[in-house]
Amino acid sequence: MNSITTKLNADHLILMALKEDISSEDVTTNAVMRQKRTGSAQLICKQDGVIAGLDIFCRVFELLDETTETERYVQDGDEVKNGDLLATVKGDMRVLLSGERTALNYLQRMSGIATYTRNVVTLLKGSKTKLLDTRKTTPNMRVFEKYAVKVGGGYNHRYNLSDGILIKDNHIGAAGGVANAIKMAREYAPFVRKIEVEVENLEMLQEALDAGADIIMLDNMNTDDMKKAVNMARGKAETECSGNVTKENIAMLTDIGVDYISSGALTHSAPILDISLKNLHAV
Repeated sequence: MNSITTKLNADHLILMALKEDISSEDVTTNAVMRQKRTGSAQLICKQDGVIAGLDIFCRVFELLDETTETERYVQDGDEVKNGDLLATVKGDMRVLLSGERTALNYLQRMSGIATYTRNVVTLLKGSKTKLLDTRKTTPNMRVFEKYAVKVGGGYNHRYNLSDGILIKDNHIGAAGGVANAIKMAREYAPFVRKIEVEVENLEMLQEALDAGADIIMLDNMNTDDMKKAVNMARGKAETECSGNVTKENIAMLTDIGVDYISSGALTHSAPILDISLKNLHAV
């Protein structure tokens, strides 16, 4: 996430987060720090993991005061250890105090997702299967959370509802069946769009294949049926396994042969990575 991307896609969201935390003023900081004074603080990792979100961390302080400087000793994607010094932040101490929580919230959340994703990706080594995220993201945090998945070694599924066609059970119900849903999607969508269909059993799968689906999502199917489904779809459509996939059970899915495994847990269940901004002092 480079600086241009950050400004285009993230600045308004970061400002919303800052306004949430500073509705009128930081009364504590204004009480103990009556005037500008330059200071420095250390960003310290308190847990082993993978770092993601340093651009966002820095941008929080820059939006409060563009003269704030951050010297980084690691970069996104690096594996870090408990006790590692990640960066030093220098600027107006009032800015460092007021932006600390918001900056850390982003960095801890994104690094937690990257760490969790890296752990799950490791479990898929040796297989052809790619790990995907989902739209099960925190409201107004999607751009950050999906970026963190990529840093951790995963891949992004569609970003939002405008980004791809995924016909799910309720779409099928609304359309009156699998075949009709695919037919209407073909008529409506540009030819460059792939059509993915969620199926719950082998009968639905066969109907989706006959109707020309490009990708089949095998939703909450048992292992035996998924193996049969992969064989049925081979050479006709790509396959994706979905439904309550976590790092605790993903190992059972690696031998099935699906092209993709999507997991909402990457973004909705990853714990934060413990990181602190410490040792603030005047310079």
